[in-house]
Amino acid sequence: MGGRVTRVFRNFNVENRARQEISKEKPTPAPRHPTARMDAMAESPELKEEVLRKDDRFLTLLKDVYVESRDPPARVKDGGGEHLPRKQEEKRLTKLGHLEGLDVNKVPKGKISIVEALTLLNNHKLQPQVWTAEKIAAEYSLELKEVNSLLEFFIPFTVQEFRKETKKAITGHKPKKLT
Repeated sequence: MGGRVTRVFRNFNVENRARQEISKEKPTPAPRHPTARMDAMAESPELKEEVLRKDDRFLTLLKDVYVESRDPPARVKDGGGEHLPRKQEEKRLTKLGHLEGLDVNKVPKGKISIVEALTLLNNHKLQPQVWTAEKIAAEYSLELKEVNSLLEFFIPFTVQEFRKETKKAITGHKPKKLT
């Protein structure tokens, strides 16, 4: 509804407003910067002569300038000692059992792979008294705070199967006959 109303006001007297806009005088352009006029003046012979003429005063000042540069002494590169030291990450083997082919074999300490995460969440869900947060943190080299957050906020999916009896109860309904 609102679109129709605004369209009426927008289209009201469009032709007259367009004629007024077209009949207005065009605004005068802003004055050009003097560098823009240089192209037109470049054709004059006086300017060409001024540009090509050598100034003796500037030449003497230029001759007084003396620049001396020296390269730093060259170092022999042996290739072994110039690399920056890197922090070596400790890695651990994954604990995957029969799912070993699905995931990586080595994981940095303090991290777990996707398959390991699903495995430990499922173990905790099935046996929470055996797979406590402390045991999981020790088993997978994780921090206890992170394990508690993982167990609190991530829950593995569950599959629920409904009995066939409920299906029969739904399909056992007889439609009413029209009389």
